[in-house]
Amino acid sequence: MSMGRTARGALELTRPLNAVSAGVLTFTGAYVAGGEVLAGDAPAVAAAVCATVLATGAGNAVNDYFDREIDRVNRPDRPIPRGAISARGALAFAIVLFGGAIGAALLLPPAAIGIAVFNLALLLAYTELFKGLPGVGNVVVGFLTGSTFLFGGAAVGSPFGAGVLFVLAAVATITREIIKDVEDVAGDREEGLNTLPIVIGERNATWIGIAILATAVAASALPFFRGDFGTAYLLVIVPADLVMLAAAVRSLRDPASAQRRLKAGMLLAVVAFIAGRAAPFG
Repeated sequence: MSMGRTARGALELTRPLNAVSAGVLTFTGAYVAGGEVLAGDAPAVAAAVCATVLATGAGNAVNDYFDREIDRVNRPDRPIPRGAISARGALAFAIVLFGGAIGAALLLPPAAIGIAVFNLALLLAYTELFKGLPGVGNVVVGFLTGSTFLFGGAAVGSPFGAGVLFVLAAVATITREIIKDVEDVAGDREEGLNTLPIVIGERNATWIGIAILATAVAASALPFFRGDFGTAYLLVIVPADLVMLAAAVRSLRDPASAQRRLKAGMLLAVVAFIAGRAAPFG
């Protein structure tokens, strides 16, 4: 196995786009919670973004390490199943990334360190303890995604300043994870996992995901009706909500396409919060 091939496999393990996107969410949390990122906040925000990117990459690598047998069925193109990197190499790489994430997190205020420690414990326990429990693994992933906004807010001293965005992102991610489980039923059943679609049926699980997302969409209106954000927020959040709802309904017949559209809707919702903070009364 060549060094170049191994390096590419290691990078691929991290899901670079997802890891960088998580960093962007942390920055967004800091911006939404603080109103603006001041020069004095810049080092803390940079450390929080770095910690998020590294921890997300490490979590993805650990997930691939534990899921390597399942991926031989569901995702044979991933680095470990196709032989781009060994399982032991993937685990060692994840440990290095976790070390970097911890180092960056230690530069942050106590609240941010607390969130980082809690999330790290969840990441390490996810695959072995939570992933195979019906619905529980979905909730854990949803919380981890949404908490990037809390983490960013904590970096500027306001951990709950992006609370509504946390709820929206967490719940939308839970729906997306349920849809992914529907798509992965074959491999998960072969490995003996008890995911929600396996336990209650694929269609029932999908409807639960749709109902959960509808709750998040309703919550997304709160910043406008509370007077936190104005028209600029409303003009973006409404299309975002419609995209996410349409994607959730589409998952009844095309889970793969629905996942991509749901993710796009989530990113549009993030833009809505940025717009709302930039022009709160516009």
